[in-house]
Amino acid sequence: MFKRGIIAELKEWRESENRKPLILRGARQTGKTTIVEQFAEEYSQYIYLNLERSVDRELFIRYRSIDEIVQAIFFQYNKKAEQMADTLLFIDEIQQSAEAVALLRYFYEDYPGLHVIAAGSLLETLLGKSINFPVGRVEYRAVRPVSFAEFLSAMGEDQALEQYHKIPVKDFAHEKLLKLFHTYTLIGGMPEVVANYVEKKDVTALQNVYESLLIPYFDDVEKYAKNTGQIQILRHAIRSIFYEAGRRIKFQGFGASSYNSKEMGEVLRTLEKTMLMQLVFPTTQTELPFLPDIKKSPRLQVLDTGMLNFFSGLQKELFGTLDLNDLYRGKITEHIVGQELLASNYSFLNTLHFWVRDKKQSEAEIDIMYPYNSSMIPVEVKSGRSGKLRSLLYYLDSSPMNFAVRLYAGKLQLEEHKTPNGKSFKLLNLPYYLSGKLEDYLDYYTGKQA
Repeated sequence: MFKRGIIAELKEWRESENRKPLILRGARQTGKTTIVEQFAEEYSQYIYLNLERSVDRELFIRYRSIDEIVQAIFFQYNKKAEQMADTLLFIDEIQQSAEAVALLRYFYEDYPGLHVIAAGSLLETLLGKSINFPVGRVEYRAVRPVSFAEFLSAMGEDQALEQYHKIPVKDFAHEKLLKLFHTYTLIGGMPEVVANYVEKKDVTALQNVYESLLIPYFDDVEKYAKNTGQIQILRHAIRSIFYEAGRRIKFQGFGASSYNSKEMGEVLRTLEKTMLMQLVFPTTQTELPFLPDIKKSPRLQVLDTGMLNFFSGLQKELFGTLDLNDLYRGKITEHIVGQELLASNYSFLNTLHFWVRDKKQSEAEIDIMYPYNSSMIPVEVKSGRSGKLRSLLYYLDSSPMNFAVRLYAGKLQLEEHKTPNGKSFKLLNLPYYLSGKLEDYLDYYTGKQA
């Protein structure tokens, strides 16, 4: 259904001269299997193994050598081994077999012509436990919720999508793109939610879908827990992260609990491995390298803004709004922008960054520090069409940067300003529905000014 940008990534992987088995890493129900099935149309032969099925899992137990396993796979699924170079082998739920994970290195070393992709729902929680990954013998790509561009495509908004990709965006497209982005912010980017909304155009019909997304995390909490004592803490954390998302958090007493910092810190880091959430630690530096300060309070980013809205009870407030200003203290806008920036990059190492100055009577915070051309561009996110830029001005006076970005509800424009200390800088005002195109606009405007 979705013509996802990651398909282009997979095509590049297919053509790579030094192609390695590829592991898709992502949270549950972000569409990993669907993506591979769509990509499989590029091949003359496709073999799907699901290691939750004993008949498939047995292949990696019964046969000891990689030669026997490959022969057995092609034989069992009635495929031609002589067409191996045009065959995609997808090993789903690979975390069910430590033997299968270990054998990935031999696919790379002994069968480089066979195209191998693996994925698993609980893969992240098992890292460092019973499974050892073949370091240097596999590649990774991150699969995240549907981006705004993919949402437009799914909705059949072809003209809006065309205007979205034009740089610079035309003024006449602004109001419609803004309205569509608010709908996207309301329901989020989980593929099943988007598919249901595209079919029914009814937000109220999505309740069961949202609940079905979260229930498996509760069902599998015993698999995440390091010991029995963590089970209840994990369940509390899963319920609480959507109420705490979008803000800086303390581990001590997280979610109005009596759990201490160590207990909750361990549990939140475990949930982070499921990719249901991410802890974003700030930096206090104004020059490279920008290192996160793990002694400071992190900001909590959950998997999907639509899930945040639903499970924290914000959907009714958001429904029908023409402006995201003042809703949840403006944090919804920051959160969906963060989600878009993650969705636009398929590297598993891609993460969010923000800057703080935590000094009494001189606190300041930059919502996003965006890595670009060996520098970090300060980005402020404003949920309305205006907003003060006190922290941004302070940062610019304290750093060598003379270019900044404001993501907001207004139209595209480039302005020249001065800080209170007289430093000249350029401010790119970018509609927040273009946050996924930030890199392209930086290329356009910094190149244009060069």
